[in-house]
Amino acid sequence: MKFFVDTADTKDIAELAATGLLDGVTTNPSLIHKSGRDFMDVTKEICGLVDGPVSAEVVALDHPTMMKEAEILRKIADNVCIKVPLTIDGLKTCKALTSEGTMVNVTLCFSANQALLAAKAGATFVSPFVGRHDDNGFDGMALIEDIRLIYDNYDFGTEILVASVRHAIHVLQSAKIGADVMTAPPAVIRSLFNHVLTDKGIAGFLADWEKTGQKIG
Repeated sequence: MKFFVDTADTKDIAELAATGLLDGVTTNPSLIHKSGRDFMDVTKEICGLVDGPVSAEVVALDHPTMMKEAEILRKIADNVCIKVPLTIDGLKTCKALTSEGTMVNVTLCFSANQALLAAKAGATFVSPFVGRHDDNGFDGMALIEDIRLIYDNYDFGTEILVASVRHAIHVLQSAKIGADVMTAPPAVIRSLFNHVLTDKGIAGFLADWEKTGQKIG
């Protein structure tokens, strides 16, 4: 499963990219606003920090304007992935862009039927929001299971990008289901490294090593 980080904080992105475990980045207008930086500048910088896809979202709601915005965004870097909403106009834009070889991430997916439409429109990625789904009384991971089944039934090439990931259990469940990608805030990704027994093991090794009075090098 690929790991994307969901942020526009270039410091966090650089630190995670240095681990060699980061496969891409997702952003959105809210994250760009939180960064307090110019949209084009921060997107360009992010594209230089990772080799994989960097999702940059259009803000228009109609197809013609989406296409105009996409034309500007995809000139930023070769690894820009245009992010569009799962609407009729968004899927029109998706079809047009992917037909031209541009990566497209169809976002705000909340049903398996919507995911089916995104795949038929040729989406590179579809982003079902599991955390928001859970917040509203639905089972977010059941949605991922349904999409995985449908995509496998028809051998769709669209990758399932699990979004709105809230905690490590979402990551684990996504991997068990067979999602292609998950995107999570930096704090969630860092939490994957943590385990109390790892910490205790390190403390024990260091205590025993200290008793030897030795040094390496």
